[in-house]
Amino acid sequence: MQEKGYDLDGQLVDGRNQSVPGCHRNVMSDFGRKVAPRAVGQLLSSHANHPLELTAQHCESIMSERKKIAAIITVYRPRSHADVLVGKYLQGEFPIDEGMIPARSEIASIYLDQVPDIDTGIETAKMFDVPVYESITKAMCLGGKELAVDGVLAIGEHGDYPFNEKQQQLYPRRHFMEQICGVMASSGRAVPVFNDKHLSWRWEDAKWMVDRAAELKAPYMAGSSLPLFWRQPWLEHELDTPLKEAVAVGFSGLDIYGFHTLEVLQCMAERRSGGETGVAAVTCIEGEQVWKLAREGAWWRELAEAACEPIQTKPDGAMEDLCEKPTLFLLEYKDGFRGAVLMLNDYIKELAYAARYEDNSVEGTWFRASGEEEGVIGAYAHFSYLGLNAEEMFVTGQPTYPVERTLLTSGVLEAALTSRHEGHVRLETPWLDVTYRSYGSLRWRPTGPWPVGASMSKHPGLGSEQ
Repeated sequence: MQEKGYDLDGQLVDGRNQSVPGCHRNVMSDFGRKVAPRAVGQLLSSHANHPLELTAQHCESIMSERKKIAAIITVYRPRSHADVLVGKYLQGEFPIDEGMIPARSEIASIYLDQVPDIDTGIETAKMFDVPVYESITKAMCLGGKELAVDGVLAIGEHGDYPFNEKQQQLYPRRHFMEQICGVMASSGRAVPVFNDKHLSWRWEDAKWMVDRAAELKAPYMAGSSLPLFWRQPWLEHELDTPLKEAVAVGFSGLDIYGFHTLEVLQCMAERRSGGETGVAAVTCIEGEQVWKLAREGAWWRELAEAACEPIQTKPDGAMEDLCEKPTLFLLEYKDGFRGAVLMLNDYIKELAYAARYEDNSVEGTWFRASGEEEGVIGAYAHFSYLGLNAEEMFVTGQPTYPVERTLLTSGVLEAALTSRHEGHVRLETPWLDVTYRSYGSLRWRPTGPWPVGASMSKHPGLGSEQ
């Protein structure tokens, strides 16, 4: 059996890559001093010719006109999403491949839904003179009676929340959004909102969240950091690429990482000819039946092999021999395109993707994170890119990629887990008629095969293993 360790979400997992409730690293984050002025100096001296074209005037504007952001958080503990995402806003800079990018926004308030023994949020807030409020309303109003911030960062991930019969963890993401929207509605103005990871464990709630944001005219983004990973080899489909089928491979728990793997699949599949049309049916298959269906041609094992081929950490041997209980999500899209998510616990601890084009050629890529390298805890720079995309929306009022992607993946995940709970039935999903177009270009993202430069810097405050 594999040893216990931390997955890319900072969640302790056992040898089967299943979450271990209540078990987290017991270390204290110590962020030290604010470093935004240093970041500005580095950019001016080291990146004068960088394509971002950051001038002295621009950097002065960044320092004087930062947007005020309320961080609404379930739990803040070491290596949690709050730590590696909100922490970068607090530091005042985002480490990416090109260097340290100064933040154009600042955390003005924090709300913590839970404060466990290993909480580091209270102490971190003190270090940065950020008030922690006892309610979402007060955090958004900065203690007053009306909305007083320019954006909201909602992180409903990690914490002591129950699971239902489908093994979905019941994070309060809709509750967060209800409170956020209530403050905006009563204040008579809307601000951008970013929701970390999937929208909700239930389709009706996810749809309500998107619809309510639209009703209030609040710019809205959501999703995983996976679409902002490095890719080895680099692969990004051009818009309107003719695709026949695609497979994304992943690992770990179906709720926590099934979502990430669906986001890998969807961020690529949405760029096919005609754009996204929605999903007509979802089926979850487990165990030996997965390989049997592959032999029968119901899905495409050769695409799974193509996806895994670039992964340098994969073991020797066949995936069938090393993965005792694979899980497969089969997705039938409304336009005839077909996709699959294959979870390969005990075979890989990575995520990857492969597609077949209309001419029957195949390409695959490894989605690579910035985390722990050779025992050194890195910058988790994929969260820098996530934070920069959220911040771009906070500053401009325009989402950088469509929230409909995560609306669709949230609904597909629930449908897959329902299929599994009901005996691996094929579940028709007429409600998943989500249509949208992918972005044309994306400013904040890596475009190389693996992290370099500041992306490999040490994550501040985590220190050594205890």
